[in-house]
Formats: sequence, C-alpha cells, structure tokens
Amino acid sequence: ELVVLRPCSYCGCQRMMLHSVLILFLFLGWALGYKIGDNVTLYVNKVGPYHNPQETYHYYTLPVCRPEKVHHKSLSLGEVLDGDRMAESLYNIRFKKNVEKTILCQLTLSEKQVDELREAIEELYYFEFVLDDIPIWGFVGYIEESGFLPHSHKVGLWTHLDFNIEYNGDYVIFANVSVKDVKPVPLEEGAGAAVGGVGVGGGSLTVTHTYSVHWFESSLPYSRRAERLRDYSFFPKTLEIHWLSIINSLVLVVLLLGFVIIILMRVLKNDFARYNVEEEGGCDDLDQGDNGWKIIHTDVFRFPPFKSLLCAVLGVGAQFLTLATAIILMALLGMFNVHRHGAINSASIVLYALTSCVSGYVSCSFYTQINGQRWVWNIILTSSLFSAPLFFTWSVVNSVHWWSGSTQALPATTVLLLLGAWLLVGFPLTIIGGIVGKNRAGSFQAPCRTRNIPRQIPTQPWYKHTIVHMAIGGFLPFSAISVELYYIFATVWGREHYTLYGILLCVFAILLSVGACISVALTYFLLSGEDYQWWWRSVLSTGSTGIFIFVYSVFYYRNRSSMSGLVQSTEFFGYSLLTAMVFSLMLGSVSFWSSLAFIRYIYRSLKMD
Repeated sequence: ELVVLRPCSYCGCQRMMLHSVLILFLFLGWALGYKIGDNVTLYVNKVGPYHNPQETYHYYTLPVCRPEKVHHKSLSLGEVLDGDRMAESLYNIRFKKNVEKTILCQLTLSEKQVDELREAIEELYYFEFVLDDIPIWGFVGYIEESGFLPHSHKVGLWTHLDFNIEYNGDYVIFANVSVKDVKPVPLEEGAGAAVGGVGVGGGSLTVTHTYSVHWFESSLPYSRRAERLRDYSFFPKTLEIHWLSIINSLVLVVLLLGFVIIILMRVLKNDFARYNVEEEGGCDDLDQGDNGWKIIHTDVFRFPPFKSLLCAVLGVGAQFLTLATAIILMALLGMFNVHRHGAINSASIVLYALTSCVSGYVSCSFYTQINGQRWVWNIILTSSLFSAPLFFTWSVVNSVHWWSGSTQALPATTVLLLLGAWLLVGFPLTIIGGIVGKNRAGSFQAPCRTRNIPRQIPTQPWYKHTIVHMAIGGFLPFSAISVELYYIFATVWGREHYTLYGILLCVFAILLSVGACISVALTYFLLSGEDYQWWWRSVLSTGSTGIFIFVYSVFYYRNRSSMSGLVQSTEFFGYSLLTAMVFSLMLGSVSFWSSLAFIRYIYRSLKMD
C-alpha cells in the first residue's frame, strides 16, 4: 500500500523529518496521495510550433492569463536540459471537486498582442501544462481554411479549457484538456470583431478566459498510470513496431556474420597449412620466397603516426561504449519512464562525467605501451577530444536559442553546474584514470619483432583503398541499425516515448558484432596485399558508420519530419554531427581492438622456433 503523507502541525524538527521522508519517498518512486479538496497544482510549462519539438518558449511569453508574481517550480537538471520552465498558474483545481465554467481572468489585448496570438496560432503553437507530473497538451488556437474563390482564412483563439482528470483512490492517474463543444474567439486582423464575451474598442480586444474541471474514476492502479499516458495520442503515433523489418534485419546480420566468419576461417586454415609446411627456421625466415600477410610480420606491429590522437580516439570510444551500455541497462531496469521528466538527460550527464576515468585509463595505458612519451598531452587531448566539439556546438545552438528567446537556452546557473561537473569531476577523473593506466601499462605484446627499416608497400588495387574500405565498413553496420535508427530519431527529435529497450540492446550488440567482423575481414584483405598500415585504417573503416548516420539524419530531416526554421535546424544538425561523432569513436574503438586481437592471433598461430 502507498502511504499518504499529511502536513505536520507540530514543531519544525518534525517538519524537517517529514520533509526528509518526503524526499525518500520521491526517490523510491512512491506517490503522495491527496485528500478530497486538496489543491492539485497545475503548472504551465512551454509553448512552441507543433512541428518543431525543440523550439519551445515559456508559456507566459504569450499574452495569456498570468499571476501578478510568477512562481517557478524547482526543476531537475534533466528537466532544464529538456527545455522545461514550469511556473504556477491561476487555475484552481481541487482533488475530486468538479468545477463548471469559471472565469480565469479577463484580458484586454492590444492590436500588437492580437497579432502575436494570430502568428502563434498560424504556426500551430501548442501548449504544455503539467499536473501531478502528467503532461497536458493542447493547441493555443484554431485555423480554418475553406473555399477557393473566394478563399476563407479564419483564425480563432481557444478561451475555454475543459480539464478531464482521472483518479483512483487518492491518486491522480491521468489528465487531459478538451475544447469539445467550445466555440473559438475569432482573431480578425485589426483586433477582430465582437463575438459573445469579446469586446472591441480603440484597436484593442477584450477576451474572457474560462475553464472547467471534471473528475472521473479510473480502475487503473497508480503503479500503471504510465501506460495510460503512452496510450494517449495528442501527438501522432509513428512508432509502430515493425517486427517483420526487425526480424529481417536480424536474419541478414546473422547470415552476414556467418558468411564472414566461415569464409575467413577457411582462408586462414589454408594460409596456416601453407605457411607452416616448413617448420624449421625462425620468425625472421618466414619472408623467403613467399608473399601474403606472413611476409610483413616484421612490419605489422610497427607503431603508427599520431599515436597520441589514436589513443585518445580509443579511450573516448571506450568511454562511450561504457556509457551507452549503462544507459541501456538502466532503461531495461525501468529507471526511465514517461513521468520522470528529463531523467535520461540527467543520467547521461552524470555517467559521462563518471566514465571519464575509462577514457583516461584506456588512452594513457595504450599510449604507454606503444612507447608514447608525452603522456600529459595525451590526457589533455583525451579529455578534450569530444568535450571541445560538444562545447562549441552547444555554444552555437544555445546562442541561437537565446537570440530567439527559446526555453531550450540554458540559464547561467545550469551552465555553471555543467561546467563545474566537467572541471571538478570529469577532467580530474580523466587524469586519475590516465595516471593509473600509465602506471599499470605493461609492454606491448607482439608475437614478432619489428625491423628498423620498414618494408616498401606494393601498389594496391582500387578496391583496397581507404575510401572503399570506409564505404564497405560503414555501410554494413549502418544497415544493421537502419530500422531501429528511425525509432531513435523519432524519439529524440519527436515526442515519442521509446520503450523497446530490449530490442535496442539486441541491435546494439549486433552493431558491435558486425563492426568487429567487418573490421577483421577488411584488415585481413589489407594484410594480404602486404600493406601493414592497418592501425588507422581499422579505425576509419568501421568508424565511417558515423558518416552514414549523418547522411541519414539529413534524409530524416527532409523526408521524415516537418521541422523547419533556424532554431530547430541549428539544433538538429549540430547535435546530429555530435551523434555521428559518437558512433564513429565508439565503432572505431571496437574495430581497432578487434583487428589487433585478430592480428595477434594469426601471427601467434604460425609455427616458429
């Protein structure tokens, strides 16, 4: 049974104790019940164009009913990052108390304010209220287009809202707003015309806002109220589960992996049989009178150029692998639901800071193994490899939001909080991880020694060039996630609630498996042509998946969404570039370690004295 907390009327100490219990209850996900007649606070949040989910403005930027002094609700970091700016409203809603048509306020709008409302309505502005953590959506006004000759264009403002609230026992289950059987107030150019309850005079327009509240009993328990919100469809439902497409992708991926593994193992078996015919002689005698990957055994472990940058890529890629796995597992455990506003944003920020030690450890450890000397510079490069592009992109996007007055522009306190999280947690953990990795790094494990003079690389055919390998290595992993990628885009750049976390985990595992197998296959073909410069090539081959993801984002923007305008476009393409970079780093890291393990295996399997 859920416990109902009631206000304490005793000493301050007891109130403090009650507040502590309240915080504990909220942390554990337990609910606070209401008594009949208790005030149920309705917060106004934001408004914005229907087709631009990330272009939002504070509700009180419109000429609407507002209190004399606006009191804002304390928000979590995730809610602020999500553009929420909740403030108390004038609506007086009491638990289980129906309210018939009641006046909210009366406003006299200037001609400029009427034009502002007309523009908002013509851009399909919707509003978002929040009642007991339940979002409530509705349109600001109404547009009617009729006739051709003559053409009729009518714009109306909804001045009456009917709130329908469902409850079960002492708890609110669901809430929405309706304008059924309500006649909109026309907003004609030049302040309009008088229509019932609306007065016109001197270029101004007087409107009376009203509301009503109706309570309905629901049989749905409080613990399952998230299901009620998921079934509600103010926004269009586009996330239908295409099981056939998902199964088709899985089958294709399994066949692809099986094909690569079987063919590669058969080829390797023949290579081992041929190379191990002569069991006499050491490792240095293997390059006499033969060709192929075994002839470059004295060069294949020659360290690459730009060692510090390579190690930074591997470190940050390992960090994002850890971060993505943790987020998916947390989602599977039910830690993100539709009533926890911005929970996944908060978790991502915290995990990004905490997993910085992973990037520092992996980068500095491998940098030390390959005889890197400037380890301090390596740590700085690792910590700034992603954070610097992120800060630059955020600065541009946030400036555009600030210029337009959008609620997506972060306040100064939030900016300082995020900067402090990186300076006080993320960067120090990167340094600590780097120091630990440097001290615990052993020697580089190479089955064969490297000669001082590098071997000349033969001219390679066109199909072994870097661009071709990037096209092959990027397209195949992208094809494995193309179906699921649409769902993710519709969630991030739309208003859908993603719930297919089990499928997402499977697709994520398949993505990493395909990337690893393709990288091994391309590395083998590269070595077969006596080209030992595989280090950067292995990172770029599968890391190019990020390029395909960005191209898909452009396709999604033009053909799968109705987004437009400078504000929405800047945010979409800015963060799409960062998303592509994350995938490139993550898959590049997987690709490299797979290739390194494969190369060590094949050269260790040669029979040598």
